[in-house]
Amino acid sequence: MADPPAHSVEGPLMGWLILLVLIGASIGGIRLLGVRGPGLTASAAALLLGGAGYALQGSPDLPGAPAETSEGRNFLPLTEARHAFFGSFTAAESWLRMSEALARAGNSADSVGILENAVKRYPGDPELWIGLGNALVDHARGLTPAAELAFRRAEQAAPGHPAAPFFYGLALARSGDREGAVRQWKEILAKAPPEAAWRPLVEQGVAALSAPAPGARERAQSPPEASPR
Repeated sequence: MADPPAHSVEGPLMGWLILLVLIGASIGGIRLLGVRGPGLTASAAALLLGGAGYALQGSPDLPGAPAETSEGRNFLPLTEARHAFFGSFTAAESWLRMSEALARAGNSADSVGILENAVKRYPGDPELWIGLGNALVDHARGLTPAAELAFRRAEQAAPGHPAAPFFYGLALARSGDREGAVRQWKEILAKAPPEAAWRPLVEQGVAALSAPAPGARERAQSPPEASPR
């Protein structure tokens, strides 16, 4: 699997750092309010997804700038979102942590390779298949047939579980198909129990991608140009 071309990340990285600082402060406030356990995990994941939704629609470092194509996106941290659906103490956790660490360091090919080995050893683990799908999306900077297959295998391994369609929807969004992602997530919410700990995460995703992109809002608010006479 060939490595994708290199891209400049200095500007987007600064935007992500600002978002992460704000998210960290928000999580600290949530903890002070007494939220713990699954509720805290889901809240943290929802905050991360909200920030990701903004980054998917436009550049965090350049307010109002249009979103880049899928070619320009970098590693998206999904650990908290994964924990919202599966918890943090699973058989797949060590594999996924290693893969995410490699991806965070910019080694997306080895990040994929670790999980390809993992699903060969444990083909019935849906969390590993989802991790592989996410890693393939990171590596290709967009949804590919191989990633679609990984998400499909995850759904086959755990029929009815919301994690596979959720992360597939996220992959659609990262590839530019916001409407497809929102449809996917609304289908999850239609079947979700009201008390599900991960429900706020999906609701946040729908809200983040249903809002107009920053550039579209500014264009809508700008007065029309006078037509020449």
